[in-house]
Amino acid sequence: MAPKNKFSKEKMVEAALQVVRDKGIDGLTAKTLADELGTSTQPVFTAFGSMDAVRQEVYAAAVRVYDDYADAGLKEKVPFLGVGMQYIRFAREEPELYRFLFLTRAQDQKYSAMTSMRHLQELVRPTLMNVYHITAEEADLYFRDLWFVVHSLSTLIVTGDCPYSDRKIGQILTGVSVSICKSIKEIPGFAAGAFDRDAVFRALIQ
Repeated sequence: MAPKNKFSKEKMVEAALQVVRDKGIDGLTAKTLADELGTSTQPVFTAFGSMDAVRQEVYAAAVRVYDDYADAGLKEKVPFLGVGMQYIRFAREEPELYRFLFLTRAQDQKYSAMTSMRHLQELVRPTLMNVYHITAEEADLYFRDLWFVVHSLSTLIVTGDCPYSDRKIGQILTGVSVSICKSIKEIPGFAAGAFDRDAVFRALIQ
């Protein structure tokens, strides 16, 4: 009779998540996980069968960590700005998990930066419509374009190439927010892309 595994699968996933935090997903191997647990590799394979199965569990755990950040953003007084700032916070505090979820593409991963954006877009749409008195189409465009900036800043943070403080990032997001909102309000057809671009730019430079 085989000896009972003293580590639960949950404990192993927790340890594997820590390995990813410390070493990145490429650093997660049977040996590094066993070292984190302080055991041999046998319990890992007894519990999961393969490292692919471990990685799938770790991916789901990383999504749960990110969801906690997103949920915190949704509870802010201004949810659509809250989720953006929480996305940036996640990148700053959990860079390897951010890299794993949003900068690593694998065929079996159903979650991505764009699927996250679309999910949050649906959740904040009613608030945007109510606060800015805009249509659903305009709210979706507003959130999408602002989120593109948020994702870019977050990626710069994770890659170590962001020179901006949180205060400066806040100023950047405010400027982009104002620009998008003014365009929606003052340029007929802006959200649908049905406006005279040449005329708009001629008016700006006059």
